[in-house]
Amino acid sequence: MRIWALPEIEIKPFAEVVDEREVALFYSAAAHSAVEGRLRLDPVSRREVIEATESHFSALSEDLTGDVIYAVGGGVAVDAAKYVGFKTGRPVVSLPTAMTVDAFFTWASGVREAGCVRYVETGPPERVVIDLDVLGSAPDTLRAAGVCDLLSIVTGSWDWRFARDHDQLDASTRYQGWADDVAKSILNAAIDCAEAAGRGDADGLKQLVDGLALEVQLCNQVGHSRPEEGSEHYFAYAVENQIADPLPHGDLVGPGIVLMARIQGQETSLLERALKEARVPLTSLPEQAILGTLEQLPKYVQTHGLPYGITHEMPGLPEGLVEGLT
Repeated sequence: MRIWALPEIEIKPFAEVVDEREVALFYSAAAHSAVEGRLRLDPVSRREVIEATESHFSALSEDLTGDVIYAVGGGVAVDAAKYVGFKTGRPVVSLPTAMTVDAFFTWASGVREAGCVRYVETGPPERVVIDLDVLGSAPDTLRAAGVCDLLSIVTGSWDWRFARDHDQLDASTRYQGWADDVAKSILNAAIDCAEAAGRGDADGLKQLVDGLALEVQLCNQVGHSRPEEGSEHYFAYAVENQIADPLPHGDLVGPGIVLMARIQGQETSLLERALKEARVPLTSLPEQAILGTLEQLPKYVQTHGLPYGITHEMPGLPEGLVEGLT
């Protein structure tokens, strides 16, 4: 079993980031425009990241020059950089412009494939530079959306225990109570910092970064993501097939957390409050997209071989399931 480590994490202004190596810059357009004036890098090549597909990621590596890849933007930009860095033997430095996901710290890149998400092993970035002023200046709905990858502990760990109780875990994903307890502590820290991170407070954003890093390393230690990922993420993967235009990660996973917690029979008021305090949009999805996805989820998770959870045994949907989400 290989246990990945976190990347080195530095907290300092982007303006202080210098590198004697030749730099290849991977970026999302809007994010790069927002921070371009803060950067002191002089890239020898540039690649705009458009979509999270393996074919697109592969195309970004063609005729690429530079010794190190810098990723400026959110999860798609850093996933592209990690993928190309792994394929071409280049180290990666991530400069997040909003704390939207845990992908800045993980050893895999998510690629969209056949209507689902597949994770490709790449190794983590060499370094992640956290500019708390940049994060605090990010758009409201993106600034702290990474809290979704922590609040999903509520539904992901529930699914993990559900799979244990239905004898659906193997040796590689066996239930470990200590890991579940650690995940709950991380969850509590996320709830605690949601409001401060949502309004751009530096201490709140630092606590969100800490929570995401701890969550990633916990999953690294146990060798899988069951403590924090379950049916709420499956819903997010599936609902993308029901909407015309892509939405940010938080706009998909946030509603997924509330929906799956309700289906699991959990109390959701604290979750909903934390999501709203973090300014995660809960009403971006059309009602028909939500209902259509829920109807198809049992078949969807079977088709794509997703780890066992409540969506594999979808009970009757509770009354008022989509209340507050449309």
